[in-house]
Amino acid sequence: MQQILWKTVFITMLFFISFTLVASNGNTHQKLLTNITQFNNCPSLDLSSCTNTLPPSTLFTPNPQLNEQERFLSAIAHNLPIIPQPGTFEYILLRAYGAVFVKQEPEIKLPSKVILDNEQETQEFQSTLAMTKVNNTHDCYLQQPAAAAFNQAQIQAIIPLKSGYGSGDCTRTFATNLRFWHKYANNQTLEKVRQGKETKILGLVAPPGTSQHLWGLAIDLRITNQKQREALNQNGWFQTVENDLPHWTYISLSKDNLSLFGFKKKVVRGITYWITPL
Repeated sequence: MQQILWKTVFITMLFFISFTLVASNGNTHQKLLTNITQFNNCPSLDLSSCTNTLPPSTLFTPNPQLNEQERFLSAIAHNLPIIPQPGTFEYILLRAYGAVFVKQEPEIKLPSKVILDNEQETQEFQSTLAMTKVNNTHDCYLQQPAAAAFNQAQIQAIIPLKSGYGSGDCTRTFATNLRFWHKYANNQTLEKVRQGKETKILGLVAPPGTSQHLWGLAIDLRITNQKQREALNQNGWFQTVENDLPHWTYISLSKDNLSLFGFKKKVVRGITYWITPL
C-alpha cells in the first residue's frame, strides 16, 4: 500500500510539472508534454522499466506528434529544472540563447538557470567544467565535447576564430561578458530588454550572465565559405542566435534532427539560423 501511495504521489507531481512546462502564450496550456498514463504500467517505483523513462546511456527523443514548441520544451525540461514563464526576462533570454539546453551528451554541463548572477556564481559553475583547448589557438577553451567537435571540423576545413587567436572568442568570464555588454549597451537598454521592449540587441551582445560563452559552448568565428559551414554542421555546430553572424553554438545534434527537437530554420540575408520555437 505504501508503495502504491508513493507512486500515486509521484504521478501527481509529474502531471503538475508537465502542465507547467507547456505554459505558453495561450494555446498550449491544455496539452501535456508527458503522457502520464504510461506510468500506470510501471510495476514498481523503479521507473527504469517505464516506457517514457531513459537509462543514462539513452538519448531523449521528442514525440514527433507534438508541435515545435512542445518538442523543444520537452527536450530542455530534461536539463533545465525550472522553465521560465512567458513574458519574463528569463523567458526572453531562453528564447534567444536556450538552444544549448537540448543537450544530449552527458559529459556536457549546463547551469541550472538561464542567468548567472555574478562573477562568483560564474566561476563556481565554470570550475565544474571539463575544458579542452581548441587546436591551433592561443588560449581558446571549450567544454571537452564542444572542443573535440570543433577540432574535428578543423580537420575538414580551415576555420579561424573571429579575432584570430583569443580567449574572448571562446569561453568567457562574467567580467568579459559584462565588458562586451557595456561596449554596446547600458542599463537603460537592459531594462528595455527586461520589459520585452528591446530584443534586437540580443543578436549583438548578451546581457551580463546570459552569454552562451559563459557555458563553454559557443565560439566566434570568421566564416567565408560553404565548406566551413558544412564542416561545422556535420560536427554539431550551428548558428542559433539570429543576426549574430560570427557566433556559433554547440548543440551536438545532426542537422536532420534539429527540426525534431523543435528548432526553426530561418534564413536572414543568406545566413541560415536555427532558432528556438519560443
